[in-house]
Order: sequence, then structure tokens, then C-alpha cells
Amino acid sequence: MGQRVKEKCGIFGVCGQGFEAARLVHPGLWALQHRGQESSGIASSDGKKIYLHKGMGLVAHVFSEKKLKRLKGHLAIGHNRYSTSGGSIESHAQPILEKVRDNRFIALAHNGNLPSTKKLEEFLTNRKVSTAGLNDSEMIAKAIVVYMKEGFSLEKAIKKAYPLLTGVFCLLVMDEKKLIALRDSFGIRPLSLGELNGGFIIASETCALDIIGAKFVREVKPGEMLIIGSNGLRSVQIEKGIQKLDVFEFVYFARPDSVILGKSVDAVRQNLGRELAKENKIQADIVIPVPDSAIPAAIGFSKQSKIPFEMGLIKNRYIHRTFISPEKHTRGHIVHLKLNPMRYAIKGKKVIVVDDSIVRGTTSKEIIKMIRNAGAKEVHLLVSSPPIRFPDFYGIDTPDQKELIAAVLNIKQIEEELGVDSMNYLSYQGLIKAIGLSEDLLCTALFNGNYPVDIGERKKEIDYDILGE
Repeated sequence: MGQRVKEKCGIFGVCGQGFEAARLVHPGLWALQHRGQESSGIASSDGKKIYLHKGMGLVAHVFSEKKLKRLKGHLAIGHNRYSTSGGSIESHAQPILEKVRDNRFIALAHNGNLPSTKKLEEFLTNRKVSTAGLNDSEMIAKAIVVYMKEGFSLEKAIKKAYPLLTGVFCLLVMDEKKLIALRDSFGIRPLSLGELNGGFIIASETCALDIIGAKFVREVKPGEMLIIGSNGLRSVQIEKGIQKLDVFEFVYFARPDSVILGKSVDAVRQNLGRELAKENKIQADIVIPVPDSAIPAAIGFSKQSKIPFEMGLIKNRYIHRTFISPEKHTRGHIVHLKLNPMRYAIKGKKVIVVDDSIVRGTTSKEIIKMIRNAGAKEVHLLVSSPPIRFPDFYGIDTPDQKELIAAVLNIKQIEEELGVDSMNYLSYQGLIKAIGLSEDLLCTALFNGNYPVDIGERKKEIDYDILGE
């Protein structure tokens, strides 16, 4: 939707003797489709050669049986992309393939974002490697290759390049014989380790392990490197980790059937709704979610408030980000392509609409208008997270701070702008309580501007004297 926060990428890696690795990565990417819908790709190896196929679009569009057949071997990595660095073009699709020497290559998949690439650019420029037109992920791959050309093994080259990576990253890197997984020292994006028939699986989320029947072993630790090959699995703690998981994984990004830091995402979202109900006592006839991500919060709200839950908005599941632009007479009704109101459920009712977050407010405005037109008597908007007042620099597509509605308008002004009878956000304390984890394990930068990973030269884009309540 026009105002939605967009994720950056899902990654999935597999290594095990006897595996048809690409055929395991393929369903893993299906399970991670929500993390990126612009491009998809798989690199595989049979121990001698790396095979690669990638393209623009969804997993279903990019891979056919014929394409999967060509991706041979027991080792593979896959990637779904949503661009935040380098734009949405085919040349930036991943995995990235980089030549080390004649018949030697590496493939790399990256989830996250480096807000500053200054160190990488300086390093590559000093080694006479052009950085023109490269995004952060491509620079990481080139830096690793520089060290491999100097004679370092893949894992040693990654360890040497690690201090150049100032930002957020979950990386999968493979050569012809091994798979390496790496997580930045703050663990801002999730990354899990699974086991299947003696082989190992790495996935952005546990829901992708479930789909292939892999057993969840543990999360990759912040600052940890896992080396997986014919000798099994080895762990190296490159840097002392400080867990700061992005709280938005719980609010919106992760699939509800995933488990992160021991917490069911679905259960947390229902708790968010319960806390929202405790904080907002509103007389209403029905509670409706903005589907799909706000459904658990609306269920939690309904259970706590005893106000009946209804699916008042129906989502068209076959509309993706790649839909064709509508004819000019219907351009203003773009939201109707994705959502349609259930008039019989809404007409004449006092309606509470639960959404998980509001970014610019443009989509919310359209949704409210749609509910009003369906005959709602009153419309109250409740948001199961605090106001987003700060942009993200860690791999989520958020607009400039000046475009964030909560950064420029107070609650009363937002009510007027969106055309609701009332609106409220979940309090910050309510958010932390609902998650049930210590606040110091979480990155809450979107709400309070506390960026755990240095954002470097991007600091000048932030105004800390931002509008309060």
C-alpha cells in the first residue's frame, strides 16, 4: 500500500550432503516472500561450480521447473529483495556473484542496510576497485573478494572485511564448497539456524524452516559467523554482540507464524491489541482490522474489550506491488484494488479500525473514506504501535522524517487529516509490556530516534526537536 513501510529482504541458505539444495531454498523463499517482492534469486553449488538464476518479480514468476533443474548441488543460498539501497533494477537483484579468480567465485545475499558506506568506499578505492553504481551489498562482496585475491580463505576474508561494514546486516556468503552466515553485532534483523537430516539451514525467519520440515536449533548470535561445510558446522564470535532486535519485526514485518527471541509473533501482536484495548475504552459495535498484518492485534483487542471482531475489509490477495497502473478515471481508488469493505457488516455501526502502524497516512485516509462510504456511523482508528516519528536507516523503506505524519501533526490534527471521530496510538510502555522482553534487547529507533548502530553522515537528516503529543 502507498503508505506501508517496506521491508528489505529475506535470505535462506542450505548445506547438506545429498541435498538438492535449490529445491529446498525455493520453498524457503516462498515462505519469506513478505520480506521482499521486487526480485528473487538462488545460487547453488555442486562442489565444483556455482550456478545462478535471478530475476525481477515474485518467487513464482522467477523460477520454473526448468530453471530449478539447472541449479545443481548440495549447497545453495537464496534472496528475496526489496530495495532500499541502489534502487529497483535487475542488476541489483541478488545473490551477487563475484569472481575471485579463473574458476573461482563467491555468491552473496544480504538482508539489512549500511547507512554509511564511507569505510567500504575508501577501502575499495584504495585497492583500485571502482565503486561507481554499486549498492552496499555489492561493495561488501567486492571487499571480501579483495581479501580472497590476497590469499585469504573465504572465512578469513569475511573476518577481515567485517570492520568495514558499518550498519545492519545478515549475510549469507558461499563459495563452491562452503556456506557462511554472518549477523551484525546488534542483531537488528532476525536470523535463525535450523537442522535437517544432518544438514544445516539458515533463514531470516523460523516460518521458512517450518515449510521444509527443518528443526529450529537456535538464533544466530549478534556478531557471530557460522561456517558450514563438509566438516559440519563451526561458530566464530567475530565481535561481542549486544542484542537490539528491531521492534518492528514484532509489530509488522515478520510473519505471524514465526518465533523471534523465543516469542511467537502472533501472540505478541494479540498482546499489542489487548494493551490497546486496556488503554482505550471506546463504545463501539465492531472491531475490524486492516488486513493482513493487523488481524492478530484486532483479535486481541476484541478479546480484551469484548467488542465483536469482524473482517470488515477484504483483501485481494492477487494484487502485488507490481500491479499495472490503473486507468486515469480510477487512479484515486488505488486502495480499492487491494481492499474492499463488507458493507453489511459496517453499515450503521460504530466501528473501531485497528491498524499496526501509520507512516504517511495516505492509505489510512483512503481506508477511512472507504469505511465511511460503506455507511459506518462512527469510525475510531486505533494503532497497535506508538507514533513513527523517526526514519529507519537499517533496511526498511521509510520516507524522510518530514513525510512521517506523526512527526509533523499532533493527534487532533491527524484525526482531522484522516477524517476519523477519534484516533490513538498504543503507548510505548504498552508496546514493551505486550512484547514481554526487556526493552534493552530491542531497537525502538522509529519511535524514539535511539539508533543503536551509528548512522554516520545520515545524522544530519534527523530533527530531535520533533513534535510531541
